[in-house]
Amino acid sequence: MSDTRPVNYEQQIPDVLKAMGGVHTVIDARGLDRKLRHLIMLRASQINRCAHCVKMHTREAREDGESNERLDRVTVFEHVSDFSQAEKAALAWTEALTIIDPRTDYAALRGRLRAHFSDSEIGLITANIAMINLWNRLHLSRY
Repeated sequence: MSDTRPVNYEQQIPDVLKAMGGVHTVIDARGLDRKLRHLIMLRASQINRCAHCVKMHTREAREDGESNERLDRVTVFEHVSDFSQAEKAALAWTEALTIIDPRTDYAALRGRLRAHFSDSEIGLITANIAMINLWNRLHLSRY
């Protein structure tokens, strides 16, 4: 029988996890809106089915003043009026970078983002999406 125990990443690669956590400190320092960051992290975690991260990001979003109503409807953001056009653009970008599909029109999505965000902000949004997808995969690999 093979050993199927989860890897204890905190014990095995603490320096890597510390470096990953440091990225969030840099993103915070650059001023990306915290409510937007929570929405991005929640949506990617929902797509990736990471229960740990969904629970954590929902709680953190509430602590930062996000409403339960918006959190309840983030999965259908395109179909409700709860979200601004900027938030919808960021959430669409989140979905596109979380569900990799060769048919995705990234140029159109970037154009939609540029209507609301600077290139620096788009870089921060993209880094945030990349990091939450990485965290989701680490957490999911434990189950």
